[in-house]
Amino acid sequence: MKSGLYGKLVSLGYLIEHREIRSPENSPPAYKIIQPQKIPFISYPYEWCFSMLKDAAVLTLTIQKLAMEYGLSLKDASAFNIQFLKGKPILIDTLSFEKYAEGKPWIAYRQFVEHFLGPLALMSMKDIRLSRLTSLFIDGIPVDLASRLLPFRSKLKLSLLLHIHAHSTGQKKFSERKITGQELKSFSRRSFLGLIDNLESGVAGLSWNPKGTQWAGYYKENGHNYTDSTFKQKAEVIRKFVKLTAPKTVWDMGANTGYFSRVAGETGALVIALDADYGALEKNYLETVKNNEKNILPLFLDLTNPTPAIGWANTERLSILNRGPADLILALALLHHLAISKNIPLKNIASLFSQLTNHLVIEFVPKEDSQVKRLLLNREDIFPDYNKDGFEKAFKDFFQIKKAIPLRQSQRIIYLMEKR
Repeated sequence: MKSGLYGKLVSLGYLIEHREIRSPENSPPAYKIIQPQKIPFISYPYEWCFSMLKDAAVLTLTIQKLAMEYGLSLKDASAFNIQFLKGKPILIDTLSFEKYAEGKPWIAYRQFVEHFLGPLALMSMKDIRLSRLTSLFIDGIPVDLASRLLPFRSKLKLSLLLHIHAHSTGQKKFSERKITGQELKSFSRRSFLGLIDNLESGVAGLSWNPKGTQWAGYYKENGHNYTDSTFKQKAEVIRKFVKLTAPKTVWDMGANTGYFSRVAGETGALVIALDADYGALEKNYLETVKNNEKNILPLFLDLTNPTPAIGWANTERLSILNRGPADLILALALLHHLAISKNIPLKNIASLFSQLTNHLVIEFVPKEDSQVKRLLLNREDIFPDYNKDGFEKAFKDFFQIKKAIPLRQSQRIIYLMEKR
């Protein structure tokens, strides 16, 4: 606080703001008690798309360089220290700074490599789905594992060769092992800044193109099965239902690239745009960055295998379901995938949604629709209850149907429901 770093980082939007509060009389002795600004929705690195993790990595290194100008340094470089607030990454661990000591290597170096550089390299050069490994290794993907999984061509990138593959010259030199006095003298400030610059260029040199995933071109290629007028009507219906419910938080389940998330967000509601397609997520996030959108948060979610609670006693990181409920859930062109592709009974779907929201906007897509016909093309139709009456019956046990609007030039229906 006295150095001026706090004020600088807060003014730039890099660090969460806090205020000091008085210690309650019955609390244990403490030097300070601070109350940070509350993040409206907590997310985790294994729910982020490639560019979200990359932006979080860039922010961490930017903060480290700024800290050194004020005589301080980050002692932690965990991806869990970063959250997304108003569309941008922000550091939430105010206590992760220490005084910079001339000659001392960066104590957070290994953590940065295992939380950021390694996962980004695996996502960029091997397979985007390897980002899910960060939920299995919450202390970061071990460098030796990343080295074995990365393709040989990764060694042609100097930053990856140094920081991931060359354990003896890179990892051993800058790990958190006990440092001798001689080593302290050898690691100058110039060397420190050179290390940060090298990590920055390494992160900057990694990229991922979202083309080729199943749903990334859904709207562009007209995979949604609507005429232009029907698509426009659907947007107007969503807009009307959102205004009627006046939500503060919206979860858009199966958001794709976020078109209807943005329709829902026109009221100013915070919209969590959830999808299981990494290409769609990447495009959605890049759109939020391009337009400086502050109330759209794209995150990974496979609703048939939702993000679980993990960490110490399964309470360190919350499940996605425990981060609800939302005021409103959008489930557009999703039901048939859950009921037919994944064999989930309609009552089970209704029950889950009732645990997560007070209001539900859901689209029913009948068997006569070409998208459902495609799902049934190579399998037996074992879904006798999948029809309008069966759908309404299943959901009426959990919700009241407030409105139902058929879409023109389509057999689809958009419902507005309220939890019983």
